[in-house]
Amino acid sequence: MLNIPNILAFIRLLIAPIMFMFLVNRELFPNIHPTWLDFFAAFLFVLASITDFFDGFIARNFDQITQLGKILDPLADKMLTLAGFLGLMMLGRADPWAIYLILTREFFITGLRVAAVSEGKEVAASFLGKIKTIIQMIAIGFLIMNWPFGTLILWIAVGVTLYSGYEYIKEYLK
Repeated sequence: MLNIPNILAFIRLLIAPIMFMFLVNRELFPNIHPTWLDFFAAFLFVLASITDFFDGFIARNFDQITQLGKILDPLADKMLTLAGFLGLMMLGRADPWAIYLILTREFFITGLRVAAVSEGKEVAASFLGKIKTIIQMIAIGFLIMNWPFGTLILWIAVGVTLYSGYEYIKEYLK
């Protein structure tokens, strides 16, 4: 149970609230310029995103997929994206409607996956679901750093997120 992919997922679980703190609790760091807090948050986000890639790569290629990992990995992903999107929304860098649409889809599909498991079905992450995660992570990174096109990438992420949700529903109903 305690293998490298699961440890990496645990690390992601720990990084998410720290990154969130750098985004929304800036008063805790009165002597640090807000730009540096953005850099710290972005660094933690990139570090966590890298652990996401490696935990999946190691689990698949070294036969280290576990039941715990099947729960931890998507949970850690959701906590990381939730921390990023909510923090960015609180900073006024992310449109609340975009965040609402993304988070609604995430909660709905998570519930759908739980329902599928209770029926003995397994709804694995699709290729589009993986692309969705990558685009969301790029959007979060751009928005944390206040780079151009961050809002455009966020809305692209919304479109891909909603469409991948449609694909999950279609697959579940088969």
